[in-house]
Amino acid sequence: MTTLQQAIEQAKAAGHKAFIPYIMAGDGGLETIKPTILKLQQLKVTAIEVGIPFTDPVADGPTIERAGERALAAGVTLRSVLQTLASFRDEITVPLVVMTYFNPVLAYGLKPFAQACVAGGVKGLIVPDVPLEESELLREALNPYGIDVVQLVSLTSPPERIARIAAASQGFVYAVTVNGITGARSRFANNLEQHFASLNQASPIPVLAGFGISTPEQVKKMGALGDGVIVGSAIVTALHEGDLATVEALVAASKGMLEKSTL
Repeated sequence: MTTLQQAIEQAKAAGHKAFIPYIMAGDGGLETIKPTILKLQQLKVTAIEVGIPFTDPVADGPTIERAGERALAAGVTLRSVLQTLASFRDEITVPLVVMTYFNPVLAYGLKPFAQACVAGGVKGLIVPDVPLEESELLREALNPYGIDVVQLVSLTSPPERIARIAAASQGFVYAVTVNGITGARSRFANNLEQHFASLNQASPIPVLAGFGISTPEQVKKMGALGDGVIVGSAIVTALHEGDLATVEALVAASKGMLEKSTL
């Protein structure tokens, strides 16, 4: 069992659902990365998804795109983020999952990138523009360093593809709950329970819901469908506005909720 999967299983053993907040690294400058991560781990999140700003973020909605633009304007890069993480590695106690696009990784070099991830405490990688068919090159480069490659599965994936994605994913399966980009949603598809039932049956590792989850109630409802949730835009907005109370409420909603609920 990998470090990332173990953290999710430990949350389950404690009677909770996994909660992974997404942050845009360097939104507000590189100096914000350390206090943000340390505060989130103080709140006992399961892991932290560290987003890397990119000029063409095809999977990101307006909130995260704007955060990325602010970070890019501050001169934030993949290299500078990993160097910053390495500077306080001894203080990091939760698994970090980097979310980036393939071009910055390719420009960095797969082996140097993997080594920099290790130095920064990174335990997982999400690259939304690398499809399943091309993902083996990432696993070959990163797995020797103990870094999981997390796969995303969409609502439109047929059963045979769901099975292949579940078999290839590491750490957890990232189950996208909407058709489209990231961002808060007030409503979700009616077939989510059936979709997650298929995912849970097909996957040998935890299944986490992400995209569109923005309120404590949605954290509870979506988390109950699988093993936990990833929350992005709502966390990014709250951090940008200095609204720690919202962050605390979202994290708290994942605690003690092993019971199933309905949408």
